[in-house]
Amino acid sequence: MASTTTTSLHVLTDRSIILKSSFFNSLSTLTCLPRNSKTRNRIAVPKASLNRRQLIADTAAATAAAISLGSSAFVLPARSEDQLSEWERVSLPIDPGVVLLDIAFVPDDTSHGFLLGTRQTLLETKDKGSTWVPRSIPSAEDEDFNYRFNCISFQGKEGWIVGKPAILLHTSDGGDSWERIPLSAELPGDMVYIKATGDKSAEMVTDEGAIYVTSNRGYNWKAAVQETVSATLNRTVSSGISGASYYTGTFNTVNRSPEGNYVAVSSRGNFYLTWEPGQPYWQPHNRSVARRIQNMGWRADGGLWLLVRGGGLYLSKGTGITEEFNEIPVQSRGFGILDVGYRSVDEAWAAGGSGVLLKTKNSGKTWSRDKAADNIAANLYSVKFINDKQGFVLGNDGVLLKYLG
Repeated sequence: MASTTTTSLHVLTDRSIILKSSFFNSLSTLTCLPRNSKTRNRIAVPKASLNRRQLIADTAAATAAAISLGSSAFVLPARSEDQLSEWERVSLPIDPGVVLLDIAFVPDDTSHGFLLGTRQTLLETKDKGSTWVPRSIPSAEDEDFNYRFNCISFQGKEGWIVGKPAILLHTSDGGDSWERIPLSAELPGDMVYIKATGDKSAEMVTDEGAIYVTSNRGYNWKAAVQETVSATLNRTVSSGISGASYYTGTFNTVNRSPEGNYVAVSSRGNFYLTWEPGQPYWQPHNRSVARRIQNMGWRADGGLWLLVRGGGLYLSKGTGITEEFNEIPVQSRGFGILDVGYRSVDEAWAAGGSGVLLKTKNSGKTWSRDKAADNIAANLYSVKFINDKQGFVLGNDGVLLKYLG
């Protein structure tokens, strides 16, 4: 998946009215249209030549006249609560309560994409994400399971989907048809991540730290690490990793860099782990911040970002894997920040609880809040940029925001 990647005057009235005064006589007639009119909020005022003193006086008179009409009044220009500065909300044909979990587009056709979520949610778009329709996959409906589709990835026309309970779907024609790939019942943990890496090839991760690779469409898998994270920690618990003895055996989050490096957060958030191709085991790291970790991921420049519970944001010093981070002040209003997505090296967006939406234009040095998003009654869990022109924010209750640019 590629990555780093009009104000109106509201007129509060239910009927058409015409107001006349010396001010209106000088400017012809001002008509306030009803709210259900297609031309609502548009006021046509012929040009006229007025001096500043006369204009102020007549404007005050017109305002007083409007107030005297009771139910009709003027209000200051205001942004609609559904209108974001660089995002728009997309309506989806799904039930309330669905949590959206991942999104991906076919690289050969960036207008064609898929959206995943809980309650066996699978939607398809063919217009770059403006409209979505439910997609049915018969092989995923044979059993009486309500699947949670966790992750989707494409390389060319080849794509993969993983979910819980354990399910693996594969397509070789850009998602026109999907087949179900059998999985071993001895798979350690639940599949939480998959990455298409080439022709008939993919890399899959479970929440217990198992990493598997395939080169024959998923019919055979080879382990890329020699043991699960639980086994690694039991073996290295004396190495000084704080909180390792309380590890429950699963990841809270896992993110992959374009180079194939992984960073994962323990389920309790008390430490994090990394893995690079060729390493036999995951490497645990003490957190260098006081609060527990919420999520971690990779910046566009190769460094790490780190989110802590309660709304804190940290950026690593330099690039690559490190345990040194600097805290960055953000206006999260006390709500947790849940994910960061990079549109470019300089521009990124962070999303979180209760509609928190933040933007940086200087590689994360400073962040500003998109206050219009405060009116979204949902938690925003994920920021995904397909490329520098296509981006999405995924949340609970079926909330999907599309980047306008």
